[in-house]
This record gives sequence, C-alpha cells and structure tokens, in this order.
Amino acid sequence: MRRVRIWVYHFRNASAGIFSNRLIHTISVGTISISLFLFGAFALLFVNINSWVIEWGKSLSMSIYLEDGAVQEAKKKIESMAQNLPGAQVKAFISKEKAMIDLKATLGAQAGLLDGLSHNPLPASIEILFKDVRRSQLDPKKIKGELEKIKGVSEVQYSEQYQEKFEGVIYVLKVAGLIVGGLLCMAVLFIITNTIKLTIYSRRDEIEIYKLVGASDWFVRVPFLIEGAVQGLFGGLFALSILYLLHFLFSLKTVHVFGLPVLEIVFLPHGYAVLIVALGLILGLAGSFVAIGRFFRF
Repeated sequence: MRRVRIWVYHFRNASAGIFSNRLIHTISVGTISISLFLFGAFALLFVNINSWVIEWGKSLSMSIYLEDGAVQEAKKKIESMAQNLPGAQVKAFISKEKAMIDLKATLGAQAGLLDGLSHNPLPASIEILFKDVRRSQLDPKKIKGELEKIKGVSEVQYSEQYQEKFEGVIYVLKVAGLIVGGLLCMAVLFIITNTIKLTIYSRRDEIEIYKLVGASDWFVRVPFLIEGAVQGLFGGLFALSILYLLHFLFSLKTVHVFGLPVLEIVFLPHGYAVLIVALGLILGLAGSFVAIGRFFRF
C-alpha cells in the first residue's frame, strides 16, 4: 500500500511538472510526433510495396500494346493464341479512346494539359491474366517474344518485370529506413533530453529542498523519468493517429499500375503500430536518463 501511495505521488509530481512547463512539453511532444510520423511513413510505404510484390508474385498478367491500323487483326490473333496458353484469360481490351479517358481520370484536375494534343498518342491494348496455373508451366519471356512476333503488336509488358524492379525498391527502402530511423531516434533523444534538462533547471530549488530533507536520488529522479516517458508515449500515439487519419482521408484505397492487378493500400500491421508507440516510450525514458545523469550520480 505504501508503494502505491509513493507511485501516486510520483505521477502527481510528474503531472505538476508537465503542467508548469506545458508549453515546452507541448512543443517537445509535437516535434517527437513529427519525427515518429516520418519513421511511420517510411514503414507504411515499405509494408505496402512489400505486400504488392508478394501479391504480384501469386499471379502473372501481360499488357499487349497494339499498333494503329492493325488493331482488329492483331486482337484476333492474340485471342486465338491465348486459348492455347495454360490458365490464360483475356481480361480486357482497352481502346485508344478508353486509354485516354482513363489517363484523364488519373490526372484529375491536371487533365486539361491533354487538351492541346492534336491526336491521341496512346495505343490500344489487351490485358491477359494467367490464373490457377503453376509458374513452372509458364515462361513469361518466351510468351512475350511470341506475342511480339504477331503483326500489329508494338510491345508486351508483364508483371514480373515490375516485380523485379520493386524488389530493388524494397531493398533501397530498407536501407533508407534504417538510416532515417537512426537519425530520427537521435533527434528524439536530443529533444527529450533538453526538455527534461529545462524542467530540472526550473525546479532546481525544489530538488535541493528534497535532498536537504533526506530524499534519495531515485525519489527525485522518478518524476522526471515519468515526464520523459509520457512525452515519448504521447508522441508515438499522435504520430500513429496522424498516419491513420491521412491514410483514411487521402488514400485511394486501390492502385492500378499498368499490367498489374488492382491492389488495396493497407495500413500498418499491429506489430508496426505497437513498435512506433513502444519506440516513443523507450526513447522518452532513454532521453530522461541522459538528462538526469548530469545532475545525479547513478
């Protein structure tokens, strides 16, 4: 019961310290939130690209771009060839006009930039999707070569080409995330350390009184550790809330990259979300330890 009363006292003391220096603490929490938000944004981008690559690996799709003037002839030959390919389905035929309409819809407010075109430069295309077939049964490069031999076909692209490129992007994001994450962690430590130092300076007379009446160093330290932990914890929670709000408001929910399946943009898994909040809490405690280490002997 005595320990409970002591901890209640520590939390009250920490709350009083936060309230008396609320402007400094508010700025600190805001800066921590921005730092952890940037880290979370990198994590969100990594999670989505990684999930897309995994999803693309489950299916193969091809986009066949046709030359002007030979659309109908090429279309018949492609459909005939697709019937002899394992698991192949002609998913869609996209005319030049439909391709332009889709591009304008993608550009949105910037679609007016296309009004000055004297002719439609976009090619018609056919999309083929391979379903319920083992990858060992298919040779995408060979199929691509055979399709490009058909008269009227200008180019063939398949999803594995994008997958290979995105695997490289994932590696770059991992390295960039580690570097940026390390720098942001150092920035958060610096912010919390200096905030706690300012709090200690503002209450140094009170600390001296505690020590004169026989209070132990740990008795004096604990409220400052709680203040740092609260800053980091709230910084992590605010960063996570901002990420979720932006995902909810501005996400298109689905992405359609040329030749690839429609994919949903997902939010951070629970493990990543907990990591951001826990990271804020740990950095808050670590920053407090660094700050009070200059004023108390351990």
